[in-house]
Amino acid sequence: MVWYENEVQRLEQERAALTYEPKLLFYGSSSIRLWESLNEDFAGYHPVNLGFGGSTLAACDWFFDRLVSPFNPEQIIVYAGDNDLGDGRHPEEVFIFFQQLVTRTRQRFGDIPLAFISIKPSITRWNIVDSIRYTNKIIAEEIKRQANNLYFINIYNRMTDNAGYPKREFLDPDGLHINDKGYALWKEIIWQYLSARTT
Repeated sequence: MVWYENEVQRLEQERAALTYEPKLLFYGSSSIRLWESLNEDFAGYHPVNLGFGGSTLAACDWFFDRLVSPFNPEQIIVYAGDNDLGDGRHPEEVFIFFQQLVTRTRQRFGDIPLAFISIKPSITRWNIVDSIRYTNKIIAEEIKRQANNLYFINIYNRMTDNAGYPKREFLDPDGLHINDKGYALWKEIIWQYLSARTT
């Protein structure tokens, strides 16, 4: 976990410089970190971007006390797991890290809404697509089973074509990271989730 230390310290410094109390935490890997318009896209929810580059769901669990616990949010949205699978971890391992993150959240914040964004499809990681699909499946099933203010935000299906292959239009030229059009899609889907909860 030493590899992430610079990024974690960056987030700690940004927290110290905040001039408002965030109500919506976005936590996770570079798909969150690189979302440059996130604060504007969700301005009404007083968001904060707690993404750190290359992070795994394991790292999100590991750094929870340093990065998430100091806040007092009304809700949390997480995207991670992509890099765990890319590093060779099995879906069952990612699932355990998800469970640990839920436990930490409940211990610190009680029953606040916690949403997990499905692991995205990508061209670069097409070789592990079965693991991605299976991880999404078992996490979605666990969320449905618990049903205690846990939510699954499915961005996977909208990012694939009729043949189930990743739509290149949503991805950077590297075939892995999301481009502006991809973030616009994520914004639309997450807004649907947030609006459904507040109406």
